[in-house]
Amino acid sequence: MEALAARLSHLDSEAEGAIRVVMFYDTLMRRRVDLPALARASAGLAACVAGIRLHGTGRAIRFSPDGSEAPPHTTSKTPGHEPAKTPTPSTTAPITLDGEEIGTVWLERPGTPQALDEFLLDRLAIAAAAVVERYGPARTTMADPALVELVISSDSDEAARARALRLLGFAADLPVTAVAVRSDRPLDRIGGLLCPARPVKAAPLADVGVILAATVDPTRFPAGVRAGIGTAASPDRSWREARTALRFTTARRPVVPYDRLGALALLAELPRDAALGNPDVTAIAGLAAHPEDLDTLDAYCTTGSLRRAADCLHLHHSTVARRLDQIGKHLGIELTDPTGLLRARLALTAWQLLDD
Repeated sequence: MEALAARLSHLDSEAEGAIRVVMFYDTLMRRRVDLPALARASAGLAACVAGIRLHGTGRAIRFSPDGSEAPPHTTSKTPGHEPAKTPTPSTTAPITLDGEEIGTVWLERPGTPQALDEFLLDRLAIAAAAVVERYGPARTTMADPALVELVISSDSDEAARARALRLLGFAADLPVTAVAVRSDRPLDRIGGLLCPARPVKAAPLADVGVILAATVDPTRFPAGVRAGIGTAASPDRSWREARTALRFTTARRPVVPYDRLGALALLAELPRDAALGNPDVTAIAGLAAHPEDLDTLDAYCTTGSLRRAADCLHLHHSTVARRLDQIGKHLGIELTDPTGLLRARLALTAWQLLDD
């Protein structure tokens, strides 16, 4: 590669030089170089600092002609010295992929740009776009919502889905879990907590946040976050599961993996009119005017135990017992009976789903 760069530096003909520049980048792409190697080789060819920056990462990759990383830009002043001047690109070109600008390449040549600088940058931009398409950008949390939507949409064909996953930084053979999130916290911070060492992407989509991750630990969600976790292998089906699981979350069950729902997931498919017409659901709706009673019933249905419900509510168990007795009379259900508890739990869950 160095020998080829040396030969190109002694070109006499501009046309011949352009042809050799094309050959130079063709050689780099056959060698399947990454972005740092591409910037390093370009700096050697141009005999000046060359840089690459992707908009998604914001990090500049800059190399000097000698193959070393270019020192970072600085304007700091040291005692006895003038402030260092920030190098200004002499020539720039956009990196585009599928008609979208995804980054910039540039040269930092002192003095006047040379005749082939623009052509060289055009080839560098094309090569950088090919590298991004092949390997995906450097790992970041926030992602282009359009790419995320391609991944999770049931209308996407498999080729488009695979390409979107690749652009997001997920390997072709890597399982991807979809998570539906509602929270006031920044989505990127939630994604970073969930999967700190493996690929993770997040994007807002309509009324809910989307997180795609190589792996998800339900215990890593911060307080105040409601999340449904899909468990299917395909991202589109995992997303549908995640949206369904999110509907089952409550203050006491803020994170719900879909596979934990089991037969309860069938309630999400219940027509709204059928739920509203059920006497048990109608009776639960009547408790909405009494938040304390509704909270007591929820604690009891969640824990399945009077004493654990009392601990959860920070009340004496006798107080909870009296409340449950009154609630049972209102509902017409014997809450201490296993069948009655099941009826109450199903009715409460069906009523909660009506709000989504």
